[in-house]
Amino acid sequence: MSNRDKIIFSTQAYSYLRDEVIRLGGFEKGEIEVKHFPDGERYQRIITSVYEKDVVLIGGTISDGDTLEIYDLAYALIKYGAKSIFIVFPYFGYSTMERAVKAGEVVTAKSRAVMFSSLPRTSQGNHFMFFDLHSEGIPHYFEGQVLINHIYCKSIVIKIAKELASPGFVMACTDAGRAKWVESLANDMGVDAAFVFKRRISGDETAVTSISADVDGKDVVIYDDMIRTGGSLINAAKAYKEAGANKIYTITTHGLFTNEALEKIEASGVIEKVIATDTHVNCHTLNSKILRVETVADLIVGAL
Repeated sequence: MSNRDKIIFSTQAYSYLRDEVIRLGGFEKGEIEVKHFPDGERYQRIITSVYEKDVVLIGGTISDGDTLEIYDLAYALIKYGAKSIFIVFPYFGYSTMERAVKAGEVVTAKSRAVMFSSLPRTSQGNHFMFFDLHSEGIPHYFEGQVLINHIYCKSIVIKIAKELASPGFVMACTDAGRAKWVESLANDMGVDAAFVFKRRISGDETAVTSISADVDGKDVVIYDDMIRTGGSLINAAKAYKEAGANKIYTITTHGLFTNEALEKIEASGVIEKVIATDTHVNCHTLNSKILRVETVADLIVGAL
């Protein structure tokens, strides 16, 4: 089967990633008409015929509205006769509420997974593709005969780390929670791994107590799968700097950069560069001299 046999659609927010995937893979572009009624209801019409075709839909759950846009399009594509459907979630959110801690809490990650699992099944199955999920338990929330492909962006992280940092650099993370993942990256590159130990001061404040490895005189590359407010990243970077680190770089898969995170990271003065993939739309809406964006389009093409 050639790439031309697959038709690529996307939600409105992810047209940039759809176009890059089409450019790299030679796929057919799927056309959708979208408009809104006066009351805000969204009108969608699939213009490209998908009957007995292999269909790819790219969209991230960056808001509840975008999540419903993905679901509505997927449902329609299946009902209009798609032979198979690959839903590519560059960013699948809801990781904050991926489990209940207090009685009565709604586990949003689970309910959204069940919702997507309810899509009618195509004759060739429904395939869901994810990238560096914040919680690796999320794929287990999907039910039925859904086929899951969890792609790790390790190749991008390794390429950028080797490009930016001087030989003998240290691969690091912001806390012990990501230690195993960063240790795996470090082992693949033949470098040391480091993480910081934290002590919680209050509900929203932590303090670094120690560092697990010697970083004196060495470049440090901090990997974090997701950067939201940047607070933990800045605290960790300062700790590495105080321990004698030379230049500090940061690589993240999902750059949300909420609450002026990039401005705060730049103002901290301890991080040379932030590299984010284009899994989240914010990477294309923010302008910062310290931000560099790498695409995951080639990983999507390879997986398809």
